[in-house]
Amino acid sequence: MSLRILLLAALLGASSMALAQLGTPEEQAACRPDVRRFCYRVNESDGPMAFLKCLQEHRERLSARCRAVLDSHGV
Repeated sequence: MSLRILLLAALLGASSMALAQLGTPEEQAACRPDVRRFCYRVNESDGPMAFLKCLQEHRERLSARCRAVLDSHGV
């Protein structure tokens, strides 16, 4: 599960260089608008679980592209 969390953090544009290397540019691009739209109040200091929780809370409203990325990683 922790690898999935790290992958999701990278998808969401976390600034850490180690995290940024995970996930394809296409996967990152797929979820970036949804993070900006729904999770703008989440801070990086809150940790990747906060972003995951935010996306899960808004899952039905996420773009089809972002939902597909999350589904493909079992998140």
